[in-house]
Amino acid sequence: MATQTVKPIPEGAHAITPHLVCAGAADAIEFYKKAFNAVEIHRIPGPGGKLMHGAVRIGDSMIMLADEYPEWGSKSPKTLAGTPVTIHLYVEDVDAVFAQAVAAGATPAMPVAEMFWGDRYGMLVDPFGHSWSVATHVKDMTDDELQQAAKTGCQ
Repeated sequence: MATQTVKPIPEGAHAITPHLVCAGAADAIEFYKKAFNAVEIHRIPGPGGKLMHGAVRIGDSMIMLADEYPEWGSKSPKTLAGTPVTIHLYVEDVDAVFAQAVAAGATPAMPVAEMFWGDRYGMLVDPFGHSWSVATHVKDMTDDELQQAAKTGCQ
């Protein structure tokens, strides 16, 4: 019998993959499809109609999702009254994606603007309490240029 070689990092995954806990993970999948053109990879239903595990692809990256299971210590930003984490999304056209996400139900937290570090950048909060920064890189900078820009841009 031939042995099958299993990749330690599955095909299409990266070494770091966000795993979001959502109050309503199935609704979150639909939101991410509308807001960020996510492609659904799979869903695994859990007890009581909850989503035990789901995955979507946004651009070249996978995001895993699950419903809250407080009995397992798995709570969403809505239950926790916020999140200390921001998911950063690079896109071709930040203005278009930002507007698309707002139209889909995201709340603007910081309008899109040119930033001193060379990105056109804005921040959103999705309907599930997760914070997103969305950016298009518009200027390559050396470390020296970045240090100098930070001195004037952060004042």
